[in-house]
Amino acid sequence: MSKKVLIIGINGFIGSTLSDMILAKTDWEIYGMDLYSDKINACLQHPRFHFFEGDLTIHHDWIKYHIKKCDVILPLAAIATPSTYVNDPLKVFKLDFEANLEIIKHAVNFKKRVIFPSTSEVYGMCQDEFFDEEQSHLILGPISKQRWIYSCSKQLLDRVIYAYGIHEGLNYTIFRPFNFYGPRLDDINKGGSRVLTQFISNILHGKNLELVDGGEQRRCFCYIDDSVEALIRIIENKDDKANQQIINIGNPYPDSEASIRELAEKLLRAFSHFPSYADLAKKINIIHTTSEQYYGKGYQDMTTRRPSIKKSRIPVRLETDGNIRRWISQNTTILLSESIMHIRILHAIVWSALSLSTLQLSGCANAISPQNTAPTHEAQCAAMRTQILQSPLNENNHPSAIASRDAMETYQQYHDECET
Repeated sequence: MSKKVLIIGINGFIGSTLSDMILAKTDWEIYGMDLYSDKINACLQHPRFHFFEGDLTIHHDWIKYHIKKCDVILPLAAIATPSTYVNDPLKVFKLDFEANLEIIKHAVNFKKRVIFPSTSEVYGMCQDEFFDEEQSHLILGPISKQRWIYSCSKQLLDRVIYAYGIHEGLNYTIFRPFNFYGPRLDDINKGGSRVLTQFISNILHGKNLELVDGGEQRRCFCYIDDSVEALIRIIENKDDKANQQIINIGNPYPDSEASIRELAEKLLRAFSHFPSYADLAKKINIIHTTSEQYYGKGYQDMTTRRPSIKKSRIPVRLETDGNIRRWISQNTTILLSESIMHIRILHAIVWSALSLSTLQLSGCANAISPQNTAPTHEAQCAAMRTQILQSPLNENNHPSAIASRDAMETYQQYHDECET
């Protein structure tokens, strides 16, 4: 049976990628709202895609009507920027908790299913080796450390949703993302809320990479396509196995884990393999700063975030393909070897640095002319960009960069080096 899916915050990182995959893999209809539409341009003309440019805090009637109209509700709109947690915590609370609470109330009234994006940050400074959805304690810092208002807002809404499920029969699934990354993560020309995009932005702008408190924090990274595939399975909800469940979405330790310092080193090494960026990367230094200097007095962080993914094997059952994921014995889980993780990071770099950036590539497609017998590095870069953009679309309607053999020659060279 075809579903009607409502995505509020559809132009975000998760929402835009999820929309691509829904249109490519299902017969579901999408209704979406956001302030902007730059990340969903490819979807706007699709007959099963219906977009409204609006504000969650203003267009209450539109939201209420479409909650009543649709089968599944995904309220993805949230502020997820650590600097905002510290500098404008009330703004975070008003959007992440208060505005989203109204959506949950409407879903309860209309008896609709909600798939709510919690966060791995709700586990806070939990001391468990792996964060378990049912058993791990959710430990936050002192009130003066205002960065915890994001985690607290999400956790409180998790608890409200759970209570509505117990007492009023709300059908929900809460998912907790663990460091998703990939194309469209953030605006690389401005930097962003996530460390990968901030580092790429710094490199492209010739700025040093700042490691907060030495970059010793360790995170398990999960590629966005893998993450969204899990969401598709949750929306599909075969045999109702995801009903009233809390599910971590992430990759297992240790295969996907890296410290922030290691991530910075990997990125600089990756950039050095692109001729147009090699000299730039050599000039970038990795420097240390304190959390107070970088974010302000109200910041505090956790050392590790490692998801328990035992639960997600049952309702989600992420299947694999040959390039990205592989079956592990009898369990459906994800393995990213270091070499594959390198390729994934390079994939994000190609999309961000070559396809999206106007910093160095604006108009450079015109740099190739028949008179040029020895193309410049810039022209070679433009040619590579053109090949990526003109290569066949993959199943998610993204240009299939990896499938473009000539354009991805650098990928193969780098992969070979990782293998040895």
